[in-house]
Amino acid sequence: MSKTALITGVTGQDGSYLAELLLGKGYQVHGIVRRASVFNTDRIDHLHVGGNPNPNFHLHYGDLSDAGALRNLLDAVQPDEVYNLGAQSHVRVSFDQPEYTVDVTAVGVIRLLEAIRSYGKHNSRKIRFYQASSSEMFGSARPRQNEDTRFRPRSPYGCAKVYAHYQVINHRESYGLFACSGILFNHESPRRGETFVTRKITRSATRIKLGLQDKLALGNLDARRDWGFAGDYVEAMWRMLQADTPDDYVVATGESITIRDFLDLAFGQLDLDWKRYVEIDPRYLRPAEADHLEGDAAKARRVLGWEPRADVRALARMMVDADLRLAERERVLRDAGHVEAPRAGHR
Repeated sequence: MSKTALITGVTGQDGSYLAELLLGKGYQVHGIVRRASVFNTDRIDHLHVGGNPNPNFHLHYGDLSDAGALRNLLDAVQPDEVYNLGAQSHVRVSFDQPEYTVDVTAVGVIRLLEAIRSYGKHNSRKIRFYQASSSEMFGSARPRQNEDTRFRPRSPYGCAKVYAHYQVINHRESYGLFACSGILFNHESPRRGETFVTRKITRSATRIKLGLQDKLALGNLDARRDWGFAGDYVEAMWRMLQADTPDDYVVATGESITIRDFLDLAFGQLDLDWKRYVEIDPRYLRPAEADHLEGDAAKARRVLGWEPRADVRALARMMVDADLRLAERERVLRDAGHVEAPRAGHR
């Protein structure tokens, strides 16, 4: 009998990769999308529109700010597994919108956990729950960070994730929910939003290479991060919910590099010297910075049997290759007299 999964944040980078993974395993996959004035489904359009939509993939309107809608969705979908990937997930934006960030990223988790707890009182089917925790919870803690490292968040986003993380533990211990948190370190892909630094770099580098852009504005180039491939990390999420007992796991590669190093990888692949094109813009500096995040995923390796397949060098190559194809299409459109760039979407 196939399982049913419900994914919040299904239109995001992780949501799209997770949906593909679960569909490949025979799941019925339901995703939650917010009502908005514009469509934001580029990453999953290949699953539900076009010539061959997947009949096992379904979308529903909903929002982490609406507890009633979440309860209704659980009753309608009756999932075996719920993956909470929805959040206001941009760290720099969280300084500008702290209240909104906390409402969605922290309190939204309480709404979802309570909906699951209420559902369990009236149904024999017990839901397994995954929470997307974040390495930003560690903040200024000394690397390498693991499940026992003390949280020292340095942003409203990190603080919100800490609150949500502890609420997952509280519901697990107080009410017996099968609830896990994956403390994921930075994970990127060609589907990463273009405002996130790695994608901003690869998108800009390829546009500079093809004469579509002159400069790239960035903030702190000395921040050091542990970067992996999002497609690898969603497998760790799934493995957590297949385990015999619920627990929390760090998911990381165990290697960290600076943003300067990532610039070397991305621009170097295109035979460009990034120092000729990158400018420092104070607007992109955070009021407080997590200087060095590097994870120790020994527990995930030991208990879940999970291993990252792509390191940061393979990741940079993958992203540059994809964005170069996107820039080439953009240049064709420009030369043909079209001003609108192609949408990133699924590639």
